[in-house]
Amino acid sequence: MLAEAKFRAAIVKMLRRAEITLPEDVVRALKRSRARERNRIAKLQLDCMLRNLDLAKNLGAPICQDTGTFTFFIQLGSELRLDFDLEKSLSKAVAQATREVPLRANIVDPLTRKNTGTNLGMRQPSVHLEPVPGKKLSIDLLVKGAGAENWSRLFMLRPTDEKIAIKRAVLLTLVEAGGQLCPPVIVGLGIGGSADAACLLAKKALLRPLSSKNPDKKLARMEREITDAANKLDIGPMGLGGRTTVLGVHTAKAACHTASLPVAINFQCWAARRASARLARDYLRVEAP
Repeated sequence: MLAEAKFRAAIVKMLRRAEITLPEDVVRALKRSRARERNRIAKLQLDCMLRNLDLAKNLGAPICQDTGTFTFFIQLGSELRLDFDLEKSLSKAVAQATREVPLRANIVDPLTRKNTGTNLGMRQPSVHLEPVPGKKLSIDLLVKGAGAENWSRLFMLRPTDEKIAIKRAVLLTLVEAGGQLCPPVIVGLGIGGSADAACLLAKKALLRPLSSKNPDKKLARMEREITDAANKLDIGPMGLGGRTTVLGVHTAKAACHTASLPVAINFQCWAARRASARLARDYLRVEAP
C-alpha cells in the first residue's frame, strides 16, 4: 500500500522538478526556434531563455520568479485503497515545497487579496479527479504563471461558424496580448462541450508533449494551420518581433449542444512547466520531464 509519507515526498519532488527543469520536448523546441530565427533581438531573447534554463538547473532555483499556481490532473483507480486523504496530502506537499524549494507565495483571497503565505487557499491547489478502472494512480501537474493565465479566453461562437472563426479567435487574442504572454507560447484549445468543459479541455491540452501528434487528423491539421499563421504575426519572443510566437497548438474537443460552439483558449508561456508521476507497486514514481 502506498504510504502517505511516500506520496507527499513524490509530490514535493514533482513540484521541485517542474519549477527547476523544463521537459525535454520544450527545450528542444526552444533550441529549434533559436536555430531558425533571423531577427537579432529574437535570437538574443531565446539565448537568454536557454541560459536561464542552464542557471536554474545548475543552481537548483526556479526558472521564473512567478512560480505559478498548481493544477493536478489525477486518474484514480476504483480498486485502489489509500489510507490517507489524497487532497489533504497534496495540500501539505504544496506547503512543504513552498518552504523548501522555495516557491513564491502567490495564492490570495480573490476579494481581500490576503496572502496565505503557503500557496494554499480555498480550492487551491486545483485538483481534478478522474475515476478509472483498476488500481491505477497517475498524477499530472501543470504549473501556470499569471502572465499566460490572465489571457485565457472563452468564446461562445455560433454553431454555424466554421473553422476560420476558431483560428481568428486565437490570432486576435495573440495580437491583443502581445508580449504579455511571455512568448513563445503553447496554445491549449478546447472546442465543444460546455463553457466550463471547454476551459478544462484547453488547460489539460497543455499537458501534451510538443513532440506528440494529435491522433485526430482534422484537429492536427487545424493545429498546424494556427501555428503557421501565428508565427507570421511577427510578435516573436517576449513580443519583440521574430519568427517564433507559438511553439505549438494543442487541441482537444468534446461533443456539444446543437445550438452551441464553445471555444476556450489557454496559453502556456515559454517556461512550459509540467511534471508527472505514476504508481509503481507501493511508491509513486516521478517521471523524467
